[in-house]
Amino acid sequence: MSSQTICVVGTDATMVYDAVHNVINLALDELDPSFALQDFTAKDVTTSGAESVTPRVLEALNTPPFLVDRRVVVVRDAQSLVADEVTALLEWISDPAPAIVLVLAVVGTKTHKLVKAAGEVVEVNVGSRSGERVSFVESKLAEYRVTTDHATAQRIADQVGDDVARVDALARTLQSIYGTAPLNFSHIEPYLGDAGDVPEWDLTDAIDSGDATKAIVVARRMLDSKGRAGLQIVNMLQRHYLRMARLEGSGVRGADDAAALLGIRGFPATKALQMSQRLGTERISTAVHWITNADIALKGGVSYGGKDLNTDMDVTELTVIEILVARLAKMTQGARRR
Repeated sequence: MSSQTICVVGTDATMVYDAVHNVINLALDELDPSFALQDFTAKDVTTSGAESVTPRVLEALNTPPFLVDRRVVVVRDAQSLVADEVTALLEWISDPAPAIVLVLAVVGTKTHKLVKAAGEVVEVNVGSRSGERVSFVESKLAEYRVTTDHATAQRIADQVGDDVARVDALARTLQSIYGTAPLNFSHIEPYLGDAGDVPEWDLTDAIDSGDATKAIVVARRMLDSKGRAGLQIVNMLQRHYLRMARLEGSGVRGADDAAALLGIRGFPATKALQMSQRLGTERISTAVHWITNADIALKGGVSYGGKDLNTDMDVTELTVIEILVARLAKMTQGARRR
């Protein structure tokens, strides 16, 4: 690593600290950690009262290495540092002591001052689109020299869903068992665990594209993963169509005006506007009516049976949700942009 300050940043703490582990190993190389590594946590529960860890960090940063050619100083949870502590670190970063490498871990966004000041930034955020998850899985497996093909990486990504934080541990496990031997999905499947949840736009995108089969598959996946109950899916769809209802007849024609009216970011607002224009008042009203009926059904309005003993799936919940998303997708399929 060429920089004296490396910052690992991401919104998922597990992923940040998995990456920090690897960054530390690279920074240390062959050095003995007992001499070359000092590891701090910004809000260390082992310190008394409101005692700041920063003085000890600065002492480590400004003390020449002993018996080794460089020292690696780690500050975890750096996003918890207060303003004067951040300022002190920024001053060191602007004029670092020789033979010292500072590794910062920030659970948050790239807008943090310490992230901006770092000479090298390792970002561990992963997009929620399917292709982005597959790319992350492939890069993580490659990082640990686990050999597999694209199709297998895709099946891994499908299984973990949004829970990509567990891919690092999976890759380490596979590397320790198989090394660099070529693997197919049958080798990996026993170590994958339960299906992870998927983002809500996987479902709304399938419905908006008129793909009833995919909508059913995604909805079933949400229920299988235990990430969302049926009522949560209904509430999510209700929010999706009520946005369209607010735009329909409002006179809004541009993305910026739609974003302002809905109070959401530009891209979701643009999609809501496009769909409201495509579906029109009658179809949007029908969708809201179907969603309301599904809500009533899940609150005891109908019963198609209890839990399936083999799958632990609530049959009524599954039936109501599958019928709802299929009807919504089919209705969209028949709509034409006006």
